[in-house]
Amino acid sequence: MTPGRPAAALPGLDPAELPADAIEVGRIADAWGIKGWFKVLPHSASPEALFSSKRWYLLPTERGTKTFTGTVLLRVREAKEHSDTIVASAHEVDDRSAAEALKGARIFIPRSSFPTASTDEYYWVDLIGLQVVNREGVALGQVKELLSTGPQTVLVLDYTEDGKAMERMIPFVSAYVDGVDLPGKKITVDWQADY
Repeated sequence: MTPGRPAAALPGLDPAELPADAIEVGRIADAWGIKGWFKVLPHSASPEALFSSKRWYLLPTERGTKTFTGTVLLRVREAKEHSDTIVASAHEVDDRSAAEALKGARIFIPRSSFPTASTDEYYWVDLIGLQVVNREGVALGQVKELLSTGPQTVLVLDYTEDGKAMERMIPFVSAYVDGVDLPGKKITVDWQADY
């Protein structure tokens, strides 16, 4: 395969349109074995979305040699954990050379393909952008990102005080979080603005 060839020129990989609800969930790290399997670096410690979806949308890496351009559809045959990594195979990738051509590709999956979360479990991507208010109705900020600190997850909020951009952190644990209203785009917490 020649670097820089368009997606249509890669055997078996069809050009595709990235779904509107696509979420980047990982990258292809390298080929794995000789039968077209490849290693995947997931962005999450719980990569269930990679295992549940059989249609991955790939975009080339932002830097380095590109073996394709645009978005391509990869029809996943199998994705599984192996030792301390994730490995996958696809219908269109049948040998090591084809797998090596995908190295660095960014993997996107439609949010609608994610497995349903259990009660009181949330995908981080669904929490980003939600407004956070305390029990008294005081706005504390908007979720910018989440951090995994080991034993717990922390909400990182953006807010403005006296015209100045500020950041606030609140542990995302039941002791402080009263409720998450995804349709209402709001998280209610037991937290004060001066903490």
